[in-house]
Amino acid sequence: MIRRPLYYFFCWLVRGGTRLLCRIDLAPLAQVPERGPFILVTNHIGSLEVPLLFAHLQPRPVTGFAKIETWDDPFMGWLFDLWGAIPIRRGEADMDALRKGFAALEQGYILAVAPEGTRSRHGRLLRARPGVVTIALRSGVTILPLAHWGGEKLNSNLKRLKRTDFHVKVGQPFRLQVEEKVTRQVRQQVADEIMIQIAALMPEEYRGEYAGQGKATKKYLRFSDQ
Repeated sequence: MIRRPLYYFFCWLVRGGTRLLCRIDLAPLAQVPERGPFILVTNHIGSLEVPLLFAHLQPRPVTGFAKIETWDDPFMGWLFDLWGAIPIRRGEADMDALRKGFAALEQGYILAVAPEGTRSRHGRLLRARPGVVTIALRSGVTILPLAHWGGEKLNSNLKRLKRTDFHVKVGQPFRLQVEEKVTRQVRQQVADEIMIQIAALMPEEYRGEYAGQGKATKKYLRFSDQ
């Protein structure tokens, strides 16, 4: 991918704008490798974290899936095209989007995926959808969990002219190993195990559907030290 000056200009603009609005804990992002291929799994709260994390991960080669409805807005569609986002049709097996995701991994990209599949808005984790399991198993790449919280307070803080504390934490990388038939039930269990790794990085009040599961199974996860 040839990156144009406009690409870097908008990254600079987003970095500057989000730092004005937020106090961002950037240090953990140093734990994200400089390039892929790997899948970066993260929670999805609202509209803030996508541009914030994308811009602050530069110059790492990053792409990710975005709902195809985003392109209904001409400016957002143009911006996401500029940043190389992959449009995906939610609620169906979008094979074209999956092919583009696999191609990005083959080119050494970091592929960002939100297993929840939609924004929570309130910041508490929703139940994972199993789509990320298909991508991870077929590609065989490492998965790196990243959790963030605080962004859900942006709108209320803006009304009070208050900056928002945006926290980031990066977990331990792992791969998937499934030695049985990958049924719908197995895929959901794997997705839940992935999501629990994100939950473990967050304060208890943000864990939502995965609260109280700190000692949950890791049957299908293989960590780098194993």
